[in-house]
Amino acid sequence: MSSHDQGVYEEDLAPGDEHSQVLAGVRGYAVGLILATGLTATSFWVAATHSLWGPGVPIGLCVLAIAQMGIHLAFFLHITTGPDNTNNVLALAFGVLIVFLVVAGSLWIMANMNANMMPMPMNQMTNLQMQHG
Repeated sequence: MSSHDQGVYEEDLAPGDEHSQVLAGVRGYAVGLILATGLTATSFWVAATHSLWGPGVPIGLCVLAIAQMGIHLAFFLHITTGPDNTNNVLALAFGVLIVFLVVAGSLWIMANMNANMMPMPMNQMTNLQMQHG
């Protein structure tokens, strides 16, 4: 049974699902490369320009980084919403969860340690500065 018998046409495929033709795969990689390069250049422009409102620059960089991750997932890692990709999506979600837990836990521990650390007496700080400086 061909893909046309199942009602799946070339236009219905996600960027990572074009396995049937080599040229379509190369075209998908080329489009992904162009989009990723464009987003990278835009990120450098956003960081270097003074045309944008200063406090909006980190937000813009975060948006561009998320878009960059989406491009990489779809065009290069071939993570799509197809039924054969369920395990890949679950593995990716689990990996994101683990990274989030490690980063959030580390920040929580560091904030707690910072809040509960005893202040250093002034004479010890002066002695340390004299020894190292």
